[in-house]
Amino acid sequence: MALSQVVGRLIGVRPHRVEEPGGGGAARVPQPVTAVVVGGGIAGMSAAVVLAERGVEVTVLEAAPALGGRLGAWPERLADGSSQINEHGFHAFFRQYYNWRGILRRIDPALRFLRPVPGYPVLSAQWPAEEFGRLPPAPPANLLTLLARSPSLRLRDLRGMDRDAALPLLAYHPVRTYAEFDGATADDLLTSLRLPDRARAMLFEVFSHSFFNHEAEMSAAEMIAQFHFYLLGNPEGLAFDCPVEDYATAIWGPLTRHVERHGGRVVTGVAATALHRAAAGWRVTTAERAYDVGHVVLAVDPPALAALVAASPGLADAAPGLVAAMPGFGRPGPPYAVARYWCDGDVGPERAVFSGVSRQPTLDSVTLYHRLEDESRRWAERTGGSIIELHAYACEPGVPATELAERMRAELTVLWPEAARLRVRELRARVEAKAPAFTPGSHAWRPGVRTEAEGLYLAGDGIRTDFPSALMERAAATGILAANHILRAAGAATEPLRSIRPRGLLAAR
Repeated sequence: MALSQVVGRLIGVRPHRVEEPGGGGAARVPQPVTAVVVGGGIAGMSAAVVLAERGVEVTVLEAAPALGGRLGAWPERLADGSSQINEHGFHAFFRQYYNWRGILRRIDPALRFLRPVPGYPVLSAQWPAEEFGRLPPAPPANLLTLLARSPSLRLRDLRGMDRDAALPLLAYHPVRTYAEFDGATADDLLTSLRLPDRARAMLFEVFSHSFFNHEAEMSAAEMIAQFHFYLLGNPEGLAFDCPVEDYATAIWGPLTRHVERHGGRVVTGVAATALHRAAAGWRVTTAERAYDVGHVVLAVDPPALAALVAASPGLADAAPGLVAAMPGFGRPGPPYAVARYWCDGDVGPERAVFSGVSRQPTLDSVTLYHRLEDESRRWAERTGGSIIELHAYACEPGVPATELAERMRAELTVLWPEAARLRVRELRARVEAKAPAFTPGSHAWRPGVRTEAEGLYLAGDGIRTDFPSALMERAAATGILAANHILRAAGAATEPLRSIRPRGLLAAR
């Protein structure tokens, strides 16, 4: 164990139990229990895994042809006749994603399919790149090392900062932080710090964009919470891993087989159209049939959840709070764009597998898939080419995907001039707006896992939790929480939940 982790543990920076295993229940449900999980992404499949293992008769309904949601993957036929798996976009599997990794251990107990990404720079056309991956794993050593190493923030800059304004970053509290800062924007918070423009761009703005929100439209409390989750409250640091194969091969195929081995069903290409109260609890209707079950987990993106609630008029009486939250919750964050290029030639060998990007008009990150995933590597070795994915996390609305893709490619050539020499063989580009918005003031009405209606639960990365979590980890954790509510009601053992230190280093003060 590294010295910084030892020090971190001494000051309480360690994994914490959110829910203990078992809860006094039986290993399996003692009587027949039925459930439908609407949505086959991380949240829905996490719920389904736990329910199926405990003997619940669970059916997953996924509207898309493939599982995964924003972690989805599907086959593409290229013009050269080869078949390639395309994906919804790059995701970093951080090591404090304890609950998501717990689900993934069902299909690979040692997580051998995850490969460490040794480091990741933040690129800028204005300033030299800064490295974020190679830091000590635990606070406060990681923060001190970042401040000592970063050319964006010198000692004289620290003297000019508003230290009182910076204290909330070190004092995250699950109640007080939202009470004091949810009404302000992340932009307000950053401005109050009086940081040099370079430090603000390279250290903070890249961070806020990775949550698919603009800092001018994102709650300051949510930014403080995520700063705590990723940097100041976890013992694992900013290092992350990525699968060696595409998501369909490495994750969704094996998880589907795991659920089915335990008696569950996973159905793709079928959308739930409405919910109704029924004698057994709930009726979930689709275009083809109806499912009468005791419990329902809605694990879909915010616009889809709002549409399903609107199509279920009985929820106005059964869950009025859920209905009331939908006008705000159903409006997603800004559009995000993903463009994957199959090219002749390659960028320089010194280029990192993953890079964040600061202050470009559109481009937010670059991933070199031919140096990351085995199938992409084999294609590149066979053709002498490269596979490059470009992301815009929070982009201009109303712009076609192909135009956003070309904007991002032009911006990449400013950062990596050799990219201009690559000939594009294939482009797959799309733009969507399905990520949750964390607007100022939204925490008060953001729905949690439990609804007022008995047997109806929510899961997803936009759902509120009482412990620190974000992105893939929040999706998995809320899926497990929803499953635990069902299991507890049936008298069965629950799944353990873990998270990072629940409060900031200075929260006690």
